Amino acid sequence: MAHAENEVTINRPASEVYAFLADGLNNPRWRSGVQGIALKEGSAGELGAIYSQTLTGPKGRPIQGDYRITDAGPGKLLGFQVVAGPARPTGSYTLTEEGNSTRVRFSLDLKLPLLMRVFDSLVTKTMESEVAQLTKLKEVIEAG
Repeated sequence: MAHAENEVTINRPASEVYAFLADGLNNPRWRSGVQGIALKEGSAGELGAIYSQTLTGPKGRPIQGDYRITDAGPGKLLGFQVVAGPARPTGSYTLTEEGNSTRVRFSLDLKLPLLMRVFDSLVTKTMESEVAQLTKLKEVIEAG
């Protein structure tokens, strides 16, 4: 299984960080590969909501990366499952409030089919690049 995770501390309360993450329309502000996003189904940030997302794929080509919110614990946990596109990882943001700051752990997991396991290191590298963008998330949220 391909796995990647990263952690950052953001100088904002967990409720504020969670609200920002839960609204998928904020993704282009901190995730460089998001070309466009729209709420496709459900209510923004709520359990079961589906976001239609266009990402930058190999050689700059657009690919779909639609996802559904699978866990919604305000201020604590936001989970998702990618439901469209070539790779369909699960992911989560785990938030831990520490005084006036919030520790955010972003993890991604992808179970590759047997025939695709030769690409495990390439997929893991791509996922590591994605979770590394927490640094940008910190900058954006702290800047207000």
